[in-house]
Amino acid sequence: MKENLHPEYKEVQVRCACGNTFTAGSTKDEISVEICSKCHPFFTGQAKTMEKGGRIERFNKKFKRD
Repeated sequence: MKENLHPEYKEVQVRCACGNTFTAGSTKDEISVEICSKCHPFFTGQAKTMEKGGRIERFNKKFKRD
């Protein structure tokens, strides 16, 4: 097998655009992301969910079935 084939894996600081930082493992020296779990709407509870209804509900509504 070849020696020194794999890059060095180390712990690095990940920086988010919101200012949050956390540690992760990577082969890169530093990582910067645009969105993280501290500022993403899904994790903060700001997400808005809409129910569009499935095919059966649309069919029943179209043909006035209950």
